[in-house]
Amino acid sequence: MRVLVVEDQTELADSVARVLRREGMAVDVAYDGGAALERTGVVDYDVVVLDRDLPGVHGDDVCRTLVAAEAPARVLMLTASGTVADRVEGLGLGADDYLPKPFAYAELVARIRAVARRTRLAVPPVLVHGDLRLDPAQRTATRAGERLTLSPKEFAVLEYLLAGRGRVISAEELLDRVWDEAADPFTTTVKATINRLRARLGEPALIETVARAGYRI
Repeated sequence: MRVLVVEDQTELADSVARVLRREGMAVDVAYDGGAALERTGVVDYDVVVLDRDLPGVHGDDVCRTLVAAEAPARVLMLTASGTVADRVEGLGLGADDYLPKPFAYAELVARIRAVARRTRLAVPPVLVHGDLRLDPAQRTATRAGERLTLSPKEFAVLEYLLAGRGRVISAEELLDRVWDEAADPFTTTVKATINRLRARLGEPALIETVARAGYRI
């Protein structure tokens, strides 16, 4: 999942980004509305976590712009004001969800996953392929009943491949959806992660390499 966190309080923005990355999400950060619009203009995010009270370009204007442009990203709006009137107004702007500050990180993660499910074809809450079972909410993966020990990136790649339901997924798409903007497009990190994941999954092999196209399960 590719997420943009837009928050002018740098410590909070960086803290949210760290939490989401631990959950296996690819996270970019913008500290003002103008930067947010620049990033959403070139990257198709699944979710934009948007502080409403931004300096410069206000969060309301960012939300309006995304909605008017029919951007694929879902908007989860954050604000220090949690009144019913504010929530109604925020949702009226086109936001998909609204979370008042202060918030629990666990709830933020759950809400991000919930709104992200609306951006794509329905995906089961637990992904199963043969004897492989992956639960994104619980961050667990098992094969033949045995718990798999996966890094956040390995988990995210496996989740994305399983959600593809047999579709061939290119290395470029994996890099775009699982890694953030700091990833080098010429790196071999996708291939290396796939190789480590294959080793962790064991035999018989589940991840197929499709020549000059990508990978699939």
